[in-house]
Amino acid sequence: MADTSAGELIVVGKVSKPHGIRGELKIYPYSGQPDFFAASYRRLFLQCGSGQDPVEFTVERSRVQGKQVLVALRECRDRNMAETLAGCEVHVARDDLPPLEENEFYLHELVGKQLVDQDGRRLGVGKRIMATGAQDQLVVEQDGRRFLVPIVGDFIVAVEDDRVVLDLPPGLMEING
Repeated sequence: MADTSAGELIVVGKVSKPHGIRGELKIYPYSGQPDFFAASYRRLFLQCGSGQDPVEFTVERSRVQGKQVLVALRECRDRNMAETLAGCEVHVARDDLPPLEENEFYLHELVGKQLVDQDGRRLGVGKRIMATGAQDQLVVEQDGRRFLVPIVGDFIVAVEDDRVVLDLPPGLMEING
């Protein structure tokens, strides 16, 4: 996660491709909720390479198209510019994230935390979120091993400041380890 004058940045999606001739972008939101994405953000930070600094853009308008969001940015006025932004990761400032309801959490809150079962046994550390077509997965590392945990509400008991408590079905860790 980058740190800019906007504060900590959180990855929320990826520019899939340009749309039309006026510089609109098609963005795939990692949350899988394009309505939420379209209604929530007024500025986005695009990072177009792993070594590049994110660049701030102002959202003029956005609308949902299927599972993606079409976004018009003030600083992107034509297709040529939009084509240079295809493939960029989309970030927002942590401070720009909308408040959550009770018992809700953001996926990025699972990364970097110690994962434990309900008895307090260490399961590993959340390394990253892997967005898949069907179900997002939490990549977990334990003693040099990596395994995947489906991000399902029934599996997540609590998201605390320093740890995440999980209730996983028997055998899940052994199956994909």
